[in-house]
Amino acid sequence: MNTQSNKIGDWIIQKNNQYIVFNKPAGIPVQEDKTGDKSLLQLAEIYTKNKLHIIHRIDRPASGIMIFAKQKTALVSLNQQFQDRSIQKTYFAVVKNRPQQDQAELIHYLKKNASKNTSKALNKPVDGAKQALLSYQLIDSIDNYHLLKIDLKTGRHHQIRAQLAAIGCPIKGDVKYGFRRGNKDRSIHLHAWKLEFQHPITKEKISLTAPPPLNDSVWGAFDYFLRVP
Repeated sequence: MNTQSNKIGDWIIQKNNQYIVFNKPAGIPVQEDKTGDKSLLQLAEIYTKNKLHIIHRIDRPASGIMIFAKQKTALVSLNQQFQDRSIQKTYFAVVKNRPQQDQAELIHYLKKNASKNTSKALNKPVDGAKQALLSYQLIDSIDNYHLLKIDLKTGRHHQIRAQLAAIGCPIKGDVKYGFRRGNKDRSIHLHAWKLEFQHPITKEKISLTAPPPLNDSVWGAFDYFLRVP
């Protein structure tokens, strides 16, 4: 699925003295994991020759927009914005099953299973579960798949994957959450598309988008909608 350039310089969306933003290809971990594979953080620090700070995460098999802080001022400001939920995060997901409603808000309680590295979306609160909120909208349908635009309100472990699976709409390729077969490269059709936040210093509203890998046949089938800002 990942048809992006293998040069990290080509993944950069925006950079300045406060932060740097990448379009992460599917299959690359944000930070080092048990596989020992090079992470985006490691590659970015080599590229920038700077110590970078993680603000948020994207699952390894997903792709999309990822911001790292360069300065402590940016780290503090962006962390606060994530905690306040003032940062707007928009994703696209491709699912096989059309949801019962073309748009809806989903409220679940996610219970993480650390040993299996999964989260289960429950309808009622239980001990150890965290509330998870998102809203989705059906954007387009082709013969076999449906494109959903997702506004993420909270940032829980595997949140979009678990919540869509809970309504019978697992993401294409996501066998961990019930899709029948995986993608050949072990990616899933989940893409972090847009990030809107306040610049840490100027306080200007920043809105950045990251195009999905449109050379992939399924993403490419939704080309028109994915190019619209």
